Amino acid sequence: MSNQFKFTVLGSGSALPKKDRFQAAHLLEVHNKLFLIDCGEGMQIQAFRLKYSLNRLGHIFISHLHADHCLGLIGLISSLGMTGHYTNIEIHSAPELEKLLKPQLDFFCQELGFEVIFHPFNPRKKEIIFEDRTLIVKTLPLKHRVPTCGFIFEEKPKERHLIPEMIDAFNIPIKERALIKKGKDFITEEGEIIENKRLTKEPSPSKKFVYCSDTAFLPKIVPDVENADCLFHEATFLEEETLRAKKTYHSTAKQAATIALEGNVKKLIIGHFSSRYPSIDPIVDEAKSIFPYTIAAKDGLQICF
Repeated sequence: MSNQFKFTVLGSGSALPKKDRFQAAHLLEVHNKLFLIDCGEGMQIQAFRLKYSLNRLGHIFISHLHADHCLGLIGLISSLGMTGHYTNIEIHSAPELEKLLKPQLDFFCQELGFEVIFHPFNPRKKEIIFEDRTLIVKTLPLKHRVPTCGFIFEEKPKERHLIPEMIDAFNIPIKERALIKKGKDFITEEGEIIENKRLTKEPSPSKKFVYCSDTAFLPKIVPDVENADCLFHEATFLEEETLRAKKTYHSTAKQAATIALEGNVKKLIIGHFSSRYPSIDPIVDEAKSIFPYTIAAKDGLQICF
C-alpha cells in the first residue's frame, strides 16, 4: 500500500477555459484509491492524456454547483457506462445536484452497469462525509456566491512499528503482533508484562490534504488547514484586483498564500486562474512573495506528498 498522496490537476482554469487551462477538476490518489474532486467539462480528455484509468474511480466530491465545477459529470458517467465500469459511483455534493443530474441520468444513461449513488451534505456545516479503514473526509464551509465547501482528506492515526529484534527476542506469536501494533502490551507465558514501548516505535505521521475551492478570503479557516501536508487554494486574481475578488467572492494569490503561511502548511498549490491572465507567472510570484513553498496548479501537474 502506497504511503503517499498523489494530487493531479486536470483543470486549473476558472469559469472560462483556455486552450491550456481546462475547468476545475482534480484527482487525488490515497492508498491506491482514486477520488475525483470537482468535475468541469473536459476532465475526461485530460485524464486520457495523463493515461489514467477511470475504472478505479469510486467517489466524486463536488465543492459547489457552479457550472465550471460540475458540468463534466454527465459525460463522465455516460463514458464509464460505455467502457464497462462496474463499481458504483458515489457523488458527495449539495442536495440540489441530485435534482439536476437525475433527469439527465434517466435520459442518457439507462443501461449503466453500476449505480450512481448520491450522498448529500450541508455545505454550510462541518461534517464527516466519507470514512474507510484508513481515511476520513470532512467538509469545510467556504464563502462564495452559492453554498460552497472545501474538503479535508486526513489519514486516521497509523499503527505503531514493530521492532523486529524485540519481537524475535520475546518469541512473540504472529497472532499477537497485530494487537501490539495497535498499542497493546505483551504478556509472556511466565506472566511477565513487556511494555509496548519496548516492542514498537512511534507510528509514521498521518497525512493531511485540504482542498479550498472557490472562496473569498476567509481567515477563519486557518485552524482547519493548520499543519496540512498540502493545501490547494484558489487564487483567481492578483492583489491589484482585490475589489473584484471581493465582489465575486474569490481570492487573490496573496490572500491564498496568507492562509498557507498562517496555517503553517508544508506546501501550497494555487489554481482556478482567471482567463484574463495570459500568463500565470505574476500570480505565482505574488504568492511566493508571501509563502515560498507555492506551486502553480498547471494542467497536468502531478505531485506526491
